[in-house]
Amino acid sequence: MQTEVATFSLEDNLWQGLTITESAARQIKHLIKQDPDVKGLQLAVKQSGCAGFTYVLDLTKTPASDDLTFERDGAKLFVPLKAMPFIDGTEVDFVREGLNQIFKFNNPKAQNACGCGESFGV
Repeated sequence: MQTEVATFSLEDNLWQGLTITESAARQIKHLIKQDPDVKGLQLAVKQSGCAGFTYVLDLTKTPASDDLTFERDGAKLFVPLKAMPFIDGTEVDFVREGLNQIFKFNNPKAQNACGCGESFGV
């Protein structure tokens, strides 16, 4: 008996997308104002930490051709297509915690996180 193997295509998937809060949009616009060549922030994930993955934020001047673009009030967030299975549905926020100000990711796919909050697992 032969079993069929299903295929998965990143391009053909319907993504929920990412949500950018008003606070995060303000911070992104503040960051890109520093350099007129910067188009926005790129949000990616990489394997790291004790829980499996970590978020990577970088200013980007040239988004990749396969990046998905999410925008709020002129603030652009670019996400590599290959990262979407890990962060689809995530709300990106910018919060003040004590003396620190950080981007915070409310990811419905994250099933666990490490104690220090630096990595997550799906």
